[in-house]
Amino acid sequence: MKIFVVDDERIIRVTLADDLREAGHQVMEFSNAGAALAFFKEVEPDIVITDLKMPGINGIEFLKKIKEYNSDIQVILMTGFSTVNTAVEAMKLGAYDYIRKPFENNKIIITVKRIEELIKIKNENEFLRSEIQPKYTFSSFVGNSPKVKEMFELVKMVSKKDTSVLITGETGTGKELLTKIIHYNSNRKDGPLIKVSCAILSREIFESELFGHEKGAFTGAEKANVGRFELANTGTIYLDDIDDVPLDLQVKLLRVLEEREIERVGGKKPIKIDIRVIASTKKDLKQLVDEGKFREDLFYRLNVFPIHIPPLKERTNDIIEMTKHFVSLFSPKQEITIKQEVFDVLVKYPFPGNARELRNLCERLAILSKNNTIDLSIIPPDIRFPQKDLNITTYENKPLNEILSEVERNVIQNALERCGGNKAKAAEMLGLPASTLKSKIAKF
Repeated sequence: MKIFVVDDERIIRVTLADDLREAGHQVMEFSNAGAALAFFKEVEPDIVITDLKMPGINGIEFLKKIKEYNSDIQVILMTGFSTVNTAVEAMKLGAYDYIRKPFENNKIIITVKRIEELIKIKNENEFLRSEIQPKYTFSSFVGNSPKVKEMFELVKMVSKKDTSVLITGETGTGKELLTKIIHYNSNRKDGPLIKVSCAILSREIFESELFGHEKGAFTGAEKANVGRFELANTGTIYLDDIDDVPLDLQVKLLRVLEEREIERVGGKKPIKIDIRVIASTKKDLKQLVDEGKFREDLFYRLNVFPIHIPPLKERTNDIIEMTKHFVSLFSPKQEITIKQEVFDVLVKYPFPGNARELRNLCERLAILSKNNTIDLSIIPPDIRFPQKDLNITTYENKPLNEILSEVERNVIQNALERCGGNKAKAAEMLGLPASTLKSKIAKF
């Protein structure tokens, strides 16, 4: 660390500087604050260790000037005239620590070590933000269909606001991705994004997980715990599967959203929180309200700015672009060619698992590709021949030969439809001789 030691008492200044150098730090000494400030443009320190009482600029004024210059510089104040008021003022102005003389130099070295760890964590967090944020630009959600463009007009409008957002959409449509895009393009992007999976929280731990608890609040609470809402302070909290919150606990959640304050389980004082709320659901909350399964007041509190993500089956034009995108993700070091016959099959498949299902399929195809090419031969049969009727209940109480005959007929009919009635292509798709397919067509 680059450290400035500022003290008009030479013995204290020199001995402390020597011990810090032995600990591996780069240290410069100054007898007054003015001389130290003059060096800031030439060498900007990570830490300033300064005396409080000095001729000219005193420690408190020096602290103010340091924080005005760069608030990230950490300051440790030393004084032989310690008072509570001065200590409080120093901490309010941003001092890291306040140490009374005389002291063991080792105490300062330990404090410097803590600051070093703090700076390291901060730098790592900034690096992670610089890595994460570019991944969640408005173009991170792949698709150019009219419905996606219309959706993103809403996303761009609401991102810079603090408005609550309710994202709806089927499983796998990208609700969490959209949440990250909104957060990392908002004014809260430097704050935390905390996810709560409401579906996996049991009612026994629901309050503790969301709001935290104090030590001894219940059996097993051996120490205080900070809840998700408190962790999300100054950032965004994402409530996934909001429909799974138990009805009797929804009123507590509503109070938090309205008053923007929480109370830990076993606690007696409210804690103010500054958060943005984004919730998501794959169900129709209005219908749940009508059925008495979701509180109407909570619904309106969440539904301030609704955004619906259309399923893949409603934007089949995006499937080709998404397929290329996902395949490139799983083969970054080589370019893989995808044959047109693959796209012809994929755009006709309904993708009940939406973008998540397509992404998983593309990972599989990238692995199975031969000679850097994806062709029809590696497409799973259930995607090549999707049959809504192929389930056990459909064929209940039917003899086996009748079931097999019906399945065979559906598969052949589907292949003919995919090939535009071209029997030669259908035979190739099914892996049958043309004569065999011809006889089966006649049979059915």
